[in-house]
Amino acid sequence: MTVWRFLDGNRAHEKQTAALVSGLRACGREVDCHDIPAAKLGTLLRRGLNPHLSSLPQPDFIVGAGHRSHWSVLFARRYFGGRSVVVMRPSLPLHWFDFAIIPEHDRPPPLQNVILSQGALTEPLPRGRRRPGKGLILLGGPSKHFSWDASDVRQHLQRLLAEPLDWTLSDSRRTPEGTLSGLPAAAGEICHWRDCPPGWLAEQLAQAEQVWVTGDSVSMIFEALQSEARVGVIPLPSRRPANKVRAAVQRLVDQEQLTDRVEDVSIPVAGPREPLAQEVLCARALLRRCDRLTD
Repeated sequence: MTVWRFLDGNRAHEKQTAALVSGLRACGREVDCHDIPAAKLGTLLRRGLNPHLSSLPQPDFIVGAGHRSHWSVLFARRYFGGRSVVVMRPSLPLHWFDFAIIPEHDRPPPLQNVILSQGALTEPLPRGRRRPGKGLILLGGPSKHFSWDASDVRQHLQRLLAEPLDWTLSDSRRTPEGTLSGLPAAAGEICHWRDCPPGWLAEQLAQAEQVWVTGDSVSMIFEALQSEARVGVIPLPSRRPANKVRAAVQRLVDQEQLTDRVEDVSIPVAGPREPLAQEVLCARALLRRCDRLTD
């Protein structure tokens, strides 16, 4: 199976299409994936697609995520065939693409070419590396969906850190200054986002027995759900009654995929949790709709 993956330079977008390719491989397919830089519409209209594409194997799927990749996907579909697959809700009309894989909390229309995912697609993590007693806390910050109550967050952190685990804490670009200052010296290792090397988060998630994430960081919550750890959400106040991110997290709580009770940190963790693996479910749905799912 040949996949052309158009890249727009946004790491978050590219991680989602990489996750889909991983899902196709997890379905037992040998995938020959070609990563291609996406071109702007003006460049495509003036010069067309890069001539070297003619030397590549004909694609079965042409994949992209992010607006900058969309026109390249459509042009390649027009000239080389294959099925166009856009990950995340596109800015262009949905019916222009053969398939669109969209998080259900974005409430896409019920079209035949839409495949719903539970959250953003994330790449799988290494299995069997969980370390008993290792805890990880990941902090986001204020967003358009959530406000940030510094004293409330600090209270939740103090409750978590009171549990005798080997804690590691990390912040993000949105975390307000001073959030991690003033914590007890024995609180655990603190790794500021600027100092985290490539692959740090995946390694920490693979090793953690418990992961706690602030409720604004929905993408990080779904990354944590790829681990074998217990996943908990540190609650934040919603900016409005209708909050699609909060609703998506609440559904995961209702499904017992995660907990929103900070006091659950003291409950002994049982065996490894089964990862969410949405990339596999969406890949299987894609293959099934193309009559290519044989097992």
